[in-house]
Amino acid sequence: MKLEYIPLDKLEVSRLNMRDGKRPPDVSDLVPTVRTRGILQCLIVRPVADRELFEIVAGRRRFHAAQAVAAETATAMEVPCAILDGGDDADALEASLIENIARLDPDEVSRWETFTRLVKQGRRPDEIGLTFGLPERAVRQVLALGNLLPRIRQLYARGELDMVGVRHLTMASKRQQQDWLAQWDDPDRYAPTGHGLKAWLFGGQSIPAAHAVFDIAASGLATVADLFGEDRYFSDVAGFWEHQNAAIATKREAYLAQGWGEVVIVPPTEHFSSYDHEKRAKRKGGRVYLDVRANGEVIAHEGYVSRRAAEREAKAAASKDAAKPTRGELSGPLASYVDLHRHAAARAELLDHPEIALRLIVAHIVAGSPLVSVRPDPQCARDEATKSLHDSRAEARFAERRRQALKTLGLDPDDPTLLRHRREPHGLVGLFLRLLDMTDADVLALLAVCMGEALAVGSVAVEAVGLTLGVDMAHYWHADDAFFALNRDKELLHALVAEVAGSKVAKANSQEKARTLKTILRNHLDGTDGRPKVAHWVPKWMGFPPVAYTKRGGVGMVSAHAQLAAAKAAAVDAAPAPEMPGASGAQAAAAQAAGSALARDGAEIGHAGGPVALPVAAQPGSDIPLAA
Repeated sequence: MKLEYIPLDKLEVSRLNMRDGKRPPDVSDLVPTVRTRGILQCLIVRPVADRELFEIVAGRRRFHAAQAVAAETATAMEVPCAILDGGDDADALEASLIENIARLDPDEVSRWETFTRLVKQGRRPDEIGLTFGLPERAVRQVLALGNLLPRIRQLYARGELDMVGVRHLTMASKRQQQDWLAQWDDPDRYAPTGHGLKAWLFGGQSIPAAHAVFDIAASGLATVADLFGEDRYFSDVAGFWEHQNAAIATKREAYLAQGWGEVVIVPPTEHFSSYDHEKRAKRKGGRVYLDVRANGEVIAHEGYVSRRAAEREAKAAASKDAAKPTRGELSGPLASYVDLHRHAAARAELLDHPEIALRLIVAHIVAGSPLVSVRPDPQCARDEATKSLHDSRAEARFAERRRQALKTLGLDPDDPTLLRHRREPHGLVGLFLRLLDMTDADVLALLAVCMGEALAVGSVAVEAVGLTLGVDMAHYWHADDAFFALNRDKELLHALVAEVAGSKVAKANSQEKARTLKTILRNHLDGTDGRPKVAHWVPKWMGFPPVAYTKRGGVGMVSAHAQLAAAKAAAVDAAPAPEMPGASGAQAAAAQAAGSALARDGAEIGHAGGPVALPVAAQPGSDIPLAA
């Protein structure tokens, strides 16, 4: 029998294994131990004929646990194996049965105590390994626990300290171990573990001996090894970097002597990223990058250039090959001079052709320009309000008129907006030329759609349009589910019930919940549940002009109406008094004062007691009244 460490990819489970099966075994109980301490008991294997593999006769669960840990850490892993001599299947079956029946699984501390007694009696580690079926390295790892203080061995035996921490503590002196235990016992201090423990032992930086690019023996630098004998570290970090930097400089000179044009040393504070560089042959200017890591490792990247340098070279080559641009006929200042005079002449002539100006401004509004940008109102609200709007009669009428406008311009009628329509092949000019062939009526219809899209929701402009045009909300709106869902205020609901069903019904239901009040209101509007139907009802704040039901405020449309009334009063005050034939100056002034007083009186806004209508007054130069 021979004992060796074998990589996992060289192992497979034998059909003769007494635990063999198609489904992988449950190894959740083994994975934590394997993760922290590795495989401590040898797998029994035998070579496979004509293949460089070994089949596992005993140790199937340990094998799968090791595979799980290797997949977690993404590292190659070797496991200790006892290799049987090639024989018949009966020997393999016998070994599998004995291993699974006569299983002994002592902890590492118990093994250390046993192995220590054997060493004192003159047994060598290789002899102990043969006796217990363990490789010599596994025996030495157990014996290394003897360098630890008893308290640390107890922590390891109880599972409070993992194998990584134990390996690092084997490099510590007794004094360092005592200091570490003092930190472990102090709840206000942090005792480092894992790789942090290694940094603590070496004063913040641990440099593996394997990373040296110089001759360690010739340097005279001391190294410290854990008692497992696998890793060695420099005890003098400053001395290491002195020799390492000298060796790196020598390596750089060697590359230059080989014909490399440039050798770049990347310091530990920086990092060589392959995605920021591209491959380049030596003969084409490729460089060598010596990437020096903080742990002392030096990685040589041969034949690279930075992407930024490659882009500069490509741009320089392209500019060199490109033909010299031809000098234009007009210089920049002269071109600006000509543009300014042509622009002044064009807009001066435009003053005498308002029909052309109308089409040009419509093209600007629809397509946009660097100086003109009109955005459609997004009509954003809560989901209930948005759905109600899309189902309304007014929105359906506007959508149909927008489809006609888009179709008239030769655009896609299914586009959601007419404004900011930059998909026209020839942009603003193409739209302008198309508008020149349309009648004034068609252009004005397009302008109405544009203005409708740009009309801001909740603005004073909406109030002005509604009053000017005498919009009847009963023609466009009726109480829907969204209206009832969004009404939650009991005081407001009582006022609505009183208006629709009468004060007697509202008083009788004054203590009812909001849900009941909504039901009463709906029954009267629909004429159900024996209630008389109330047709064409519109809440007061939805009409033109709007009126509040309470004195609490917070009604945006009433505030907008107040701003409109104030603007109208200011316009009337600023308007010049009409000339009255035969009237004296005093009579004219009195007439103007009377008109201003009338405008101010009419600008007051009422609440639930009833609206005060704005007086009819024409704007200067217009025959259309602001409100009727």
